[in-house]
Amino acid sequence: MIYSDIALDAVLVAVLLDLFILKSQMITRGIFWITYALILPFQLLTNWWLTSKNIVMYSSDQIIGRRLAGAPIEDLLFGFSMIVLSLALWEFFSKRAQSQQAKKIDL
Repeated sequence: MIYSDIALDAVLVAVLLDLFILKSQMITRGIFWITYALILPFQLLTNWWLTSKNIVMYSSDQIIGRRLAGAPIEDLLFGFSMIVLSLALWEFFSKRAQSQQAKKIDL
């Protein structure tokens, strides 16, 4: 399995978790896309810095070949999946904690 496959699988898993398992519906909200737009430039800057300093190197036979800010475009997919999953899990566990707190108060 190459990096491209892993990045695409990560997006698929994150979206499925968000929409159907955690049911946070994060990617359906405008605020998510605003948040993502704020994070994306910093991801591109970080990708550029890591690849330009040869801290992170990619094998050309493991990526699609297109690069943006020095890093393969697969990094955008991987970064997107991390952001979706992080926010969806945050909301899921926040709601769960609030629900448990409410149950304690009712007792």
